Amino acid sequence: MPTMWLFLTRRLRTWLILTVVVPLATGLLRRVGQVIERRTGSTPVTRALYKAGDLGDRARSTLRGGRRRR
Repeated sequence: MPTMWLFLTRRLRTWLILTVVVPLATGLLRRVGQVIERRTGSTPVTRALYKAGDLGDRARSTLRGGRRRR
């Protein structure tokens, strides 16, 4: 499987990572934050996990040409 990446161009690999892997990872971080928050309440860890999820949303919005919130 790793050798399959050799056949993809660098630009295509970057696009795949940004459109598939990053949204999945940030969604997973947000979900883990929700589960932990339900069990223990709001902690610095849960807030950091939510911020990581929001970072992915902001990056995706910026790449799509969305307006930045202040």
